[in-house]
Amino acid sequence: MNSKHGGIQSYEESFSGWLGVGEAFSFWKGRVALYAILKALGVGEGDEVILPGYTCVMDVNPIKYLGAKPVYVDIEPETFNINTDLLPEKITDRSRVIIAQHTYGYPCDMDAIIDIAASRNVAVIEDCCLALGSEYKGKLLGTFGKAAYFSMQWNKPFTTGLGGMAVTSDTGLAEKINALREDNISMPTAKEVMMLAAQLAVYRMFIYPKTTALAQTIFRYLTKKGAVVGSSSTAEFTPDMADNFFKGLSAVQARSGLRQLKKLQQNIELRRKTAQLYDEMLAEKGWTPRQYDRDVMNPVMVRYPVRIAEKTEALRQAAGAGIELGSWFESPLHPAETPLEMYNYETGLCPQAEAASRQAVNLPLHPRVSEATVRRTVEFICRFTQAD
Repeated sequence: MNSKHGGIQSYEESFSGWLGVGEAFSFWKGRVALYAILKALGVGEGDEVILPGYTCVMDVNPIKYLGAKPVYVDIEPETFNINTDLLPEKITDRSRVIIAQHTYGYPCDMDAIIDIAASRNVAVIEDCCLALGSEYKGKLLGTFGKAAYFSMQWNKPFTTGLGGMAVTSDTGLAEKINALREDNISMPTAKEVMMLAAQLAVYRMFIYPKTTALAQTIFRYLTKKGAVVGSSSTAEFTPDMADNFFKGLSAVQARSGLRQLKKLQQNIELRRKTAQLYDEMLAEKGWTPRQYDRDVMNPVMVRYPVRIAEKTEALRQAAGAGIELGSWFESPLHPAETPLEMYNYETGLCPQAEAASRQAVNLPLHPRVSEATVRRTVEFICRFTQAD
């Protein structure tokens, strides 16, 4: 099936051109892009895919859909990224892929990951869903591995409502992804496209930091009722692929993506400026702000993570105080409802990730966050105890 409708091809070409990669392939969601990459690499029954034990279950589902086994590596506490010191011991003769997830926008230690992967003949896929525009040693994330994937879901660096992108500069892999898409892709229904377009319009008009908590509550309720197109359906909380999972991007999403790309540099600059404000205002309160190697990393944060001792209480109070406070990740395999045993995860496997799940909340950084919003958010979060 030909998926090149409307402005989709233009969107893909604009995205690959901005990133500086050979080709980009758009999909309904980021997890679909990951599935396409894994399948094109030939990942299948009995293979192992290595990823951090601090992720979203939607990133694990494509691995399970293909009959492969997810293998989890604990994280290092400052950047929440995969601990590369622990990586070599996780590689076996069945390992096919390492997923380098750039958590919250912090770049992984790509030198170490690439070197380890090359020495063991394992492919590297970058998970850039939270890191659009971040740089590692002056080079954009998404350009280091065999391939990379991005998400344009509601709370990502920029949104097309839903949406994902797979990118690669490997000609052979690109041909395989293209063949998969042409032969197997389904397209969104007219109803799905209409509902998503309406949701995008509402989002642009009404979603601001003070209204986010209420909007999320309403949105989750409407998703369960089937009244809106949700980021995740209840069927996706088990490792069984739905018939319509492998779905392409709509022209509505592509047009939105093209508009967002035109504003991307401004978006990046605002996120960096706002993150710096959080650094300064938290330090003024005696809190430890972000800790990362500024000579190596230039992150564009999707959210600003902090650790607090009273996470549950802070989330409860935030909803009533009009404070936009995120809870990623509630579990080593977010969200908290994930049946861990179905995804090859046992409690105690990744202690640093489990501690982060108990402590980490995140502060807003999107373009609608003003300096006054930052100050209100810092005043609120500093009522609680910063966790070590």
